Amino acid sequence: MPEFEARTVKEAIAKGLEALGLASEDVDITVLDEGRSGVFGVGGRPARVRITPKGESHQAGVATGEPPAVQDILQSAVEDVAETDVAETGSQEEAGEQAIIRIATDFLQGLLDHMGLNTALETSVMREGDEPTYRINITGDDLGILIGRRAETLDAIQYLVRLVVNQRTHRWHRIEVDVENYRLRREQSLQRLAQNMADRAVKEGHTIILEPMPPRERRIIHLALRDRDDVRTESIGAGEDRKVTIIPQ
Repeated sequence: MPEFEARTVKEAIAKGLEALGLASEDVDITVLDEGRSGVFGVGGRPARVRITPKGESHQAGVATGEPPAVQDILQSAVEDVAETDVAETGSQEEAGEQAIIRIATDFLQGLLDHMGLNTALETSVMREGDEPTYRINITGDDLGILIGRRAETLDAIQYLVRLVVNQRTHRWHRIEVDVENYRLRREQSLQRLAQNMADRAVKEGHTIILEPMPPRERRIIHLALRDRDDVRTESIGAGEDRKVTIIPQ
């Protein structure tokens, strides 16, 4: 996960926010070491903080349950990106859409090549509201290793791509990484599940509790049913056990 050092905690946070291109309200900050000034410059140590974009704290580490080679490569990539000096990357604050896509695909393709995978990348830009979504779909054979349990590996890869683009452009961009349209197919499946379970809740007259899901998938369920007058949804539980309930009205 991204860690930053400086003379003081305040300076370390400022350094990290600049590197990520994010504001303080958009991140979670953990102080790892408050540092020490030392005497006459001797015996001191820098302050160290960990900064993670909100909503992605669960993605910052490497997914477990995957082959060690994949874990090692992704963890190494996390550390390399975190240690990269922003000055070395060059400033691209005015980067246009094509530059953003190039930054993202260059890094992602390099990561995939390092894994020894034969892949191709499909890119598109979707517009909903003021901020565009840059979508990168990875295609190839036998790519299940890139998805992982509950898409944890895919989420970790997406996190890394976002982090690199944020560093290079000094601002936040909405970037979605997919594998053989897995996310799209999963979203469509969840939307169908939501409607079917809502119909069942109304027919049987009792609350339906779905299986535990990550935040992104719970959001899909909530959005799929928000316009229905005959049911409402609530999330219950905590952590990995958090799930959606569908309640008949």
